Amino acid sequence: MFENKTEGQAKEQILEMVAAYCDRFHNQKKPFEEGQRIPYASRVYDREEMVNLVDSALEFWLTAGRYTDQFEAQFAEYLGVKYCSLVNSGSSANLIAFMALTSPLLGERAIRPGDEVITVAAGFPTTVAPVIQYGAIPVFIDMTIPQYNLDVSMLEKALSGKTKAVMAAHTLGNPFDLKTVKDFCLKHGLWLIEDNCDALGSKYTIDGVEKFTGTIGDIGTSSFYPPHHMTMGEGGAVYTDDPLLHKLIRSFRDWGRDCICPSGRDNLCQHRFDKQYGELPLGYDHKYVYSHFGYNLKATDMQAAVGVAQLKKFPSFVEKRRHNFDRLKAALQDVSDKLILPEACAHSRPSWFGFLLTCKEGVDRNQVVQYVESKGVQTRMLFAGNLVKHPCFDEMRKTGRGYRIVGDLKETDRIMNDTFWVGVYPGMTDEMIDYMAKTIKEAVTA
Repeated sequence: MFENKTEGQAKEQILEMVAAYCDRFHNQKKPFEEGQRIPYASRVYDREEMVNLVDSALEFWLTAGRYTDQFEAQFAEYLGVKYCSLVNSGSSANLIAFMALTSPLLGERAIRPGDEVITVAAGFPTTVAPVIQYGAIPVFIDMTIPQYNLDVSMLEKALSGKTKAVMAAHTLGNPFDLKTVKDFCLKHGLWLIEDNCDALGSKYTIDGVEKFTGTIGDIGTSSFYPPHHMTMGEGGAVYTDDPLLHKLIRSFRDWGRDCICPSGRDNLCQHRFDKQYGELPLGYDHKYVYSHFGYNLKATDMQAAVGVAQLKKFPSFVEKRRHNFDRLKAALQDVSDKLILPEACAHSRPSWFGFLLTCKEGVDRNQVVQYVESKGVQTRMLFAGNLVKHPCFDEMRKTGRGYRIVGDLKETDRIMNDTFWVGVYPGMTDEMIDYMAKTIKEAVTA
């Protein structure tokens, strides 16, 4: 098959066949029929992603390489930030973002065990898990409905002499009140981590300038799990404008090492063997000097290859999500007496991840969800609902230690009891959106 061909020619032939394979077997769309399963999210891709994936596989570099470099540079450029580090998941991105703030290099601002981090309980657990695992204290404040984000009126009440940071997610693409939160953090000298895993592409206008969410705080995080705004299968990113934070993020991602030379490149700084570190002998190989207790959370170059292709399409994904959200909201207006419809945060343009619905008094969420699911429409809860109610908190609830609650989390509990959501991912057609609206309306009026 490859006789008389150079390696480059053989590779080109393989990639042409991969593109044809994808067109023939992966992108055959059938007309929508009522009752057909509508997932809350799904991958949207074409031949470009598959060709990039196989191209990377044929190189067989496997770990971070040229596609990783390309993705990090292009993703940072898209967001308008200076630094981006690719990691293996959004959960790892949150872990690295938090752990960077524990570095002794930050002096008095470093988070120590026993320090407090303000957050919310109605979210995904890996926003909170790094705080607890490190020995810091999450301080939970309530949410608002219908924005489903942290209640900024509770921030000052949550503040204590131990508060070091705010770490919260933009819920299902809807930005939280970044102006108020940012001002609060600046006033009290706190770090702000934006968990942007469900909000990539969302924008917020602050001080007259529209910026992407994830770029307004000190550190932002993203996830590229298949249901998210774009995908690598698994994958995530941590980004910042601060050069010291970037150095710390890379150190914690890459085993905790002090050296910043990329894999496969030695002595980039020309000081590999001539410095003193800790109590090591003078000239100890800098590639094996560790300034932190870190991890290995790098992504593979194959994941990055998929991400490079996805990023080209990403702006169109955002616009389609907005279109689907607007169409669904318009269609559900006539049942707004039964369901609370979501509202965007002021000064924002969300890149919606999903469409949240809260059942009003007299409407049973469980019955609604079961009816909608029976008709083929997939639903989801707002993740943990109230994380403090989960088994992972059993031991802490018994002792009353390890976390703190400000107020009564009334709206958080309402979200846990009465809220669900459906998808608006860019692969949905108008027919699918209309069918979802029809099914939801049937469920609440039956």
